[in-house]
Amino acid sequence: MTFSLVARCRQTGQLGVAVATSDIAVGSRVPHAVAGAGAVATQHRTDPRLGARGLALLRSGCDAAETVDALVASTPHHGWRQLAVVDAQGGAATFSGERVEATYADLRGDGCAVIGNMLATDEVGPAMLEAAGEPLAERLMSALEAALAAGGELAPVRSAALLVAGSQPFPLVDLRVDLDDRPLLRLRELWDAYRPRVDEFIARALDPDAVDAEAPA
Repeated sequence: MTFSLVARCRQTGQLGVAVATSDIAVGSRVPHAVAGAGAVATQHRTDPRLGARGLALLRSGCDAAETVDALVASTPHHGWRQLAVVDAQGGAATFSGERVEATYADLRGDGCAVIGNMLATDEVGPAMLEAAGEPLAERLMSALEAALAAGGELAPVRSAALLVAGSQPFPLVDLRVDLDDRPLLRLRELWDAYRPRVDEFIARALDPDAVDAEAPA
């Protein structure tokens, strides 16, 4: 009962994942991304180890397809798993095991991929794939909203997360909502509040002397 988009921005090279589900703590289990390497979504009987392993493979030089193949080969439980990977060049690959529950999505586009399971309609996956917006975090956010508008999943969506890696070793954006009656609305509010401050938070790390002295964190 989860839907995700992984994507790379052509203009900036940013990499990210957006995900929503009826379960809890989706932001700590499903999305994984690292600057200059790639992004991974691992879901359906979620094994977070596959996300960390996928990033290690991408860092080692594997492309998206090679990474997915290696991840599938590495787990005896691959029949339960769904994976989506985008590499630093924009290559995309997906996998859905034979035990993934319908209605499911498994789609690839230009520099992006969508996976989903126990979806309400067949339109959810294509709606996510077609979502647009700049910067990358906006596109990812729009994809979640498009998925919900197309029916979402069979159970009520309760949690959502937005993760983007920029050019630094720490996330550019990492926002999460858990066990909320309207998690996408709340995530939209968080992103709208965070968006104008992205550069400020980068500056706090790289050039703290240039930041307002009253900045608290």
